[in-house]
Amino acid sequence: MTLTVDTRHDITLDAVLRVAWHGEHVVLSDAAVERMVEARQRFMHLLDADPDITIYGVTTGFGQMAKHKLSPEERRAQAARPPIAPAASWGDPVPDRVARTMVLARLANFVEGHAAISPPVAQAVAAMLANDKMPEVPASGQGGAGEILSLSHLFLDVAHQSELGEKDGLSLVNGSPCASALVADVALTTERRLGIAAEILSLSADAFKAPLGHFDEALETQWNNVHDAWALRTIRSLVADEGAGPRRPYQAPVSFRILPRILGQAHRAWTLARDIAAESLAAVTDNPVYLDADEEHPFGQFISTGGYHNAQAVMAMDAVTASLANLCIIVERHSAKLLDGSVSLLPDHLVRSDDQDDLRRGYLGCLAMAATGYEEEARHEARATLLPGSESGGFGQNDVASPIFFAWTKANRAARALDMALASLAPIALRAYRVTDRAPPKTLAHWQAPIDAAFPGLDTSAPLGPRAASLAEHIAVRIFDNASSPVPA
Repeated sequence: MTLTVDTRHDITLDAVLRVAWHGEHVVLSDAAVERMVEARQRFMHLLDADPDITIYGVTTGFGQMAKHKLSPEERRAQAARPPIAPAASWGDPVPDRVARTMVLARLANFVEGHAAISPPVAQAVAAMLANDKMPEVPASGQGGAGEILSLSHLFLDVAHQSELGEKDGLSLVNGSPCASALVADVALTTERRLGIAAEILSLSADAFKAPLGHFDEALETQWNNVHDAWALRTIRSLVADEGAGPRRPYQAPVSFRILPRILGQAHRAWTLARDIAAESLAAVTDNPVYLDADEEHPFGQFISTGGYHNAQAVMAMDAVTASLANLCIIVERHSAKLLDGSVSLLPDHLVRSDDQDDLRRGYLGCLAMAATGYEEEARHEARATLLPGSESGGFGQNDVASPIFFAWTKANRAARALDMALASLAPIALRAYRVTDRAPPKTLAHWQAPIDAAFPGLDTSAPLGPRAASLAEHIAVRIFDNASSPVPA
C-alpha cells in the first residue's frame, strides 16, 4: 500500500506505523505538488524583486558566515553545493524504523510550501521511502545546534543526485524532523511496552495474592485522575478470575499497593509523548521559514526561527524514562517480596528446599539480583535532559546544542532495562503459582508458554541469564512485531 500525503496534517502517528513500521511507500498529492510549485515561484520572484533582501542561508552564508551577504553569483554557487555539515557524526545507528520516520516527518515542511523547496527535490525525499533500507543515522555524536549532523547523513545522496537551487540544500537539513521521529518512536514503543508491563506486574500481584481492594473501582474517583483510573481498570481486568481462592488476609507491601499509581504515572507520560509526537510530526519547523503572500508581502516572506529545537519532545521523553525507571523499581520489589516467604506467605520452597538437588534446580533468587541491576541501569538514565551547559553545537551563532538524541537514547536504554527486569520477574511469579497449585487467570495464561519455553518446567539447573534473555526477546518481539496492539483500554 501507499500513503498519499496532501497536507502536513496527514503526517500522524498512524502514518508512522504505516510507513516506518510496516514499510508503506509515500507519494505527494497533486495538490501538494502544485502548492510547492506556487511557493517556489513566489520565492524566486521575491529574490528577483528585492536584490537587497536578507534571507539566511540564501542571500547570506551559513552559520557564522550569516553576516556575509552573497552576490547573485555566490548565492547560486552556494545553492548548488550539497548541504552543510556533511555527515560529520558517527556511532551506532538508530533503527531503520526511526530513520524512515525522520524522512516522513521531513515532508511536513515541504508539502504546504513552507520550505519553498524545489518540488523535484521534495519528491525525491518522498521516493526514499520506497527503498528497503534508509541511510544510517548515528545516534551518537549528535551535538549540533540543530539537526544538521543527522539530516546530512540522511539526505546527502538526495542532495548529490538532485539539481539544487536556492535554499534546497538548507531545506533538507534544517528544522526538527529528527525530534518528531524520536518522540514518535518513544510514544509508539511505550504504548506497547506499557501494556506488557501491566500484564506481568498484574501476574505478579495475583501470584502474591494481593488483596483486590488495592485495585478497587472506588479508588478511580478518589484518586481523581484518568491515568490512575486506567491502571486500576487494567489491573482489575487482568487479575479478576472466578474461583481463584482466598487472597492475602491483610494489606500487601507498598510496592503492590502503589502499583496502580506507578502504572498511572507511566500512562500519563505515554499520553504526553503521544500528544507531543502528534503535534511535532505535523509542525513546520524550518529555518528560515517561508510564509505565504499577503497584502503587505505580495511574494511572501521569510523569517528566521528556532524551530529546530523541540524542547517539548525532550520533556516528554524524559517523563517516559522516569516512569520506566519507576516501573523497574516496582518489578525488583515484587521479585524480592515473592521470594521471601515471611512476606509473601507463600511456601518457602518457592526459593529453597531441604533437598539439595531441589535447591540447585529451584533457586530463583539470582533473578531478583539481576532485576536490581536492571533497575539501577534504568535509574541511571532517569536524569533530566537539559540544554548543554557549555557553548556547544559549534561556534559563533551556533551556541546551544540540541539535546534530542540524548533524551531518546536514555529512554531507549531505560526501556530495554525494563524488558530485562520484567523477564526476571515473570518466572518468579509463575513459580509462585506452581508451588501453590494454582494457575494464572485466563487473562494472563498466555504468559505460561513463553515463560516455560525460556525456563522449561522452571528447572534452573542451566544458567538463568540466557533463559531470561530469551524471555526478554519475546517481550521485544511483542513490542516491535505486533505494531497494531495498543495499550489495554
